[in-house]
Amino acid sequence: GTRPNLPAIAEAAHAVNALFFVDGVHLTAHAPIDVEQIGADFYACSAYKFLGPHLGIVAASSALWESLHPDKLAPSTEQVPERFELGTLPYELLAGLIAAVDVLADLVPGGETSMTRRDRLVRSMTALARHEDRLHARLRSALEDLPGITMYAHARRRTPTEFFTFEGWDSAEVAHRLAGKQINAPAGSFYAYEPCRSLGLGSGGAIRTGLAPYTDESDVDRLIAALRDIVVT
Repeated sequence: GTRPNLPAIAEAAHAVNALFFVDGVHLTAHAPIDVEQIGADFYACSAYKFLGPHLGIVAASSALWESLHPDKLAPSTEQVPERFELGTLPYELLAGLIAAVDVLADLVPGGETSMTRRDRLVRSMTALARHEDRLHARLRSALEDLPGITMYAHARRRTPTEFFTFEGWDSAEVAHRLAGKQINAPAGSFYAYEPCRSLGLGSGGAIRTGLAPYTDESDVDRLIAALRDIVVT
């Protein structure tokens, strides 16, 4: 969940005429995003992270898209952005994406007639970030009190995500027991294979848990109680 200084990275990339591609799939669910402020030439994410369907998204300027030419069948269109699509658009997924954005924009009610959807979305995501920061402090404090835990996330700026193991326990077994208590906190490397390898976590990785718009104090407390029941007793 580490949040690096993206504008500084963008400046360094652009200084050597490189394009800056940001994988924002994890961040997009937790904070308002301004692609221009970040300095990203490309910004990628997926709607499944923010209550929507499994749909990939890449944002870039029209001029940048126009300059790129993917390998494709000759009869397919050269029009942008359609030249980058695989075929007929998944309209049912796009409908789900729009619905997800509308739900997030309405987390803080009001302003439907006086504010743009973008402004309402920024307002809601800013409020959500405050809510998650408060819950994250509660979660981290409670996790730190559990015996035998090793926590791997220590960056000052990061999303409300924790990655941890317990001494003497296989992470997959802990995740399995949590699932038995109706708690989804999976174990693995989560595509961060090299960091997990350097941390000596092996193929089992660690347990990952995080917060979402629908998470509240009772969810945090239930997770901590379940972990205590598993690893202490």
